[in-house]
Amino acid sequence: MTRKLNVAVVGATGLVGRTMTKVLEERMFPIDNLKLLASEKSAGKILNGFNNNFLIEKLDENSFEGIDIALFSAGGDIARIFAPIAADSGCIVIDNSSAWRMTDWVPLIVPEVNSHQLVNHKNIIANPNCSTIQLVVAINPLHQRYTISRIVCSTYQSISGAGQKGVDKLMAEIKSEKYDDNIQFAFNTTFHPFSSNGFTIEENKMINEIKKIMENDKFGIAVTCVRVPTLGGHSESVNLEFENQFEISDVRNILSNSENIVLMDNPEQNIYPSPIIAQDNDFVYVGRIRKDESVKNGLYLWVASDNLRKGAATNAVQIAEKLIEMNLV
Repeated sequence: MTRKLNVAVVGATGLVGRTMTKVLEERMFPIDNLKLLASEKSAGKILNGFNNNFLIEKLDENSFEGIDIALFSAGGDIARIFAPIAADSGCIVIDNSSAWRMTDWVPLIVPEVNSHQLVNHKNIIANPNCSTIQLVVAINPLHQRYTISRIVCSTYQSISGAGQKGVDKLMAEIKSEKYDDNIQFAFNTTFHPFSSNGFTIEENKMINEIKKIMENDKFGIAVTCVRVPTLGGHSESVNLEFENQFEISDVRNILSNSENIVLMDNPEQNIYPSPIIAQDNDFVYVGRIRKDESVKNGLYLWVASDNLRKGAATNAVQIAEKLIEMNLV
């Protein structure tokens, strides 16, 4: 019988934090005690879950005493300060921010792809970027069979990726028809903040994280990340080049038999992935599968997944489940 664990959610009042609590309940994670932590501003609020009301507690240095696993979704600054504190107390941190993702000794985990790396954890585990997660789930089974040499990906990212403030801003603009002269979300496409190399921070994240998760520095990777005024999930246009030849029928068969992938590939009947279809579930949807005749061994895919769930909260909970399965907690 699986022992029950003491679990904390850090950033429990945010969009991803609330989803983490919801996913823990849905997946019947073995919890003895659940502690919901947030900033002083949110402390004292009440959140419902597990048919119970939970008082939000203020995050501090003593928050992790007796906690087995802490799911962090409070941003990089908080993670850099409190993840080591939690880890030193014997708590395993699964952090959703980018703070620890590229740290050499911190595993960056998508359970369907690289759960074997969990054995090396030192009480801090990183949850990848939402766009990275759904992409590697979709392409890794094909890489194992045909060996990818180059990836080209353009994202169509839900505004929910900007958090509750992003969703509220979009809805307010649509309702009021008053738009921000600087960055308008409604009826527009926008980019994430830019880095000094001309790429956005999101694009750099994806390029670096894909290589780390799939343990391959040889990939050619080209990424453009775009925010679109939708809710429900992220979509991605993916073009792959393989070292080996493939047949479309085999590609479909591989994907349809891969963990947590749903094949939706009947465009003649208008059956293909979309953010609305992906919303509120934990699968990665793949469709629009076709050969790219402009290159040798080229393949097109269209991928959609719920960025708040599989792209964040669910992946974190699945990591925790793997820790239990592998007797690492």
